[in-house]
Amino acid sequence: MRNGKEVRGSVKVMAENGDDRDFVNSLARGLEVIRSFTRARPRMTLSEVAAETDLPRAAVRRFLLTLVREGYASTDGKLFQLRPKVLELGYSVIASLSIVEVAQPVMADVSARLNESCSVAVLDGDEIVYVARSNAKRVVNIAATIGGRLPAYVTSMGRVLLAAQDDAALDAYLARISPEKLNARTVTSRVKLRDAILEARQKGWSLVDQELEPGLCSIAVPLRDRAGRAVAALAIGAPSGRVDAATMRERFLPVLQEAAQQMALAMPD
Repeated sequence: MRNGKEVRGSVKVMAENGDDRDFVNSLARGLEVIRSFTRARPRMTLSEVAAETDLPRAAVRRFLLTLVREGYASTDGKLFQLRPKVLELGYSVIASLSIVEVAQPVMADVSARLNESCSVAVLDGDEIVYVARSNAKRVVNIAATIGGRLPAYVTSMGRVLLAAQDDAALDAYLARISPEKLNARTVTSRVKLRDAILEARQKGWSLVDQELEPGLCSIAVPLRDRAGRAVAALAIGAPSGRVDAATMRERFLPVLQEAAQQMALAMPD
C-alpha cells in the first residue's frame, strides 16, 4: 500500500514551499481527507481522520462538514463515511480514457470464452488503478471495482507495467516503496521483486500466485498503443482452487495475448 507518512509528507513539503504559488494548500488537504478513507477504514471519527492525515482537528472538521454538505460524505454525528457521489470526481476521467472504449468489447469476449472475469488497470504512482472490468456469469467472482487501487509490486498487472519502465525508473521505484507482507507468500525482498519484474519484461507477461491474498491467482499482459508503449495491463484473476497456475499459463495466457493484440490494433493514433 502507499506509505501514508510519505503521502502526508509530500503535502507538507509543497505547502511549505513558498515559491510554489500555484499550489493550493487547502485543496491538497481536502484531497488528503478523502484519500484517508479506504476499504479497511470506510467509516472514521473526526479524530481518526485527523490522525490518518496528520492534519489539525479543526481543519479536518471543516473539510468533513463541507463534504457532508456537498453530498460527498455522510455522518451519524460521530462517524463519517464517503458517499457514492465521490466517484463522480474520478469517473469522468476514467470514462474518457480511450483504452476503456477499446478494451470493453474485447474484455467481454475474453470473459465469455474463459468464463472468468477480467480487468484493465493503469499505473498511477506506486499503485495500479482499475479502469475497466468485465464480469463472468458466475455466482462468485473476484471482487474488483472501477477506481480501486492496489500496490503495484504485489499484482500481476503492476509487475507488467513496472516491467515497461526503464531500469532507472524501476530502481527508483524499488528504493522508494516499503513492501508489506500481506500473507506468507508475498514477496517483499527488493532483489526478488526486481527479478520478478525483469522476468515479466523478458516474457511479456506476469503471473502472481496467491501473493496478494491466499487463494487468488492472476495473470496479466501489457496493453500497448501503436507506438509500442505499455499504457495499461489486462489480467484475469481467479480462485486458485478453481484455476491453478499451470492452467493460467497454458489456457488463459494465449487468450489474453490475442486480446492485447486486438486492442493494440484498435488504439487511436
